[in-house]
Amino acid sequence: MYPGTVYQKYEPIFFQSIGNPFIFRCLDGVLIDGNDKGISKVVYRSCNGRDQLGPLKMSDSTWLTSEIHNPLAVGQYVNNCSNDRAANVCYQEFDVPAVFPIELKQYLPNIAYSYDKQSPLRCVILVALRDIKQGEELFSNYYTIVS
Repeated sequence: MYPGTVYQKYEPIFFQSIGNPFIFRCLDGVLIDGNDKGISKVVYRSCNGRDQLGPLKMSDSTWLTSEIHNPLAVGQYVNNCSNDRAANVCYQEFDVPAVFPIELKQYLPNIAYSYDKQSPLRCVILVALRDIKQGEELFSNYYTIVS
């Protein structure tokens, strides 16, 4: 999955986007900020704390640390493919359904910037195009999204 704060196309992201190579633009204009540093990190942590429901977390924030705790949150480490290195993953946009079990949300590395029940949470999932060996570098075509 591509982790980060999810912004609807009408929400402000100007300061977070300055010099930020980790902004993922979905086909419909929704943006996901997968930067684990600076103001992007502060915004994610703030939204994560805002949405906590008692002891239940509504998203995973371990991807903001230097160690990988959640194997689902590695999408920001995918590199662009080239003539020498073929893509081995592609991106699939996914809206989390309203009936998604609340106790499993703690594993989703995404959180909405604003608390808007009208919009489902957008996630971007990596789909393997072939078998991938442990430790193998991930490559995709940055401009190809399966819809």
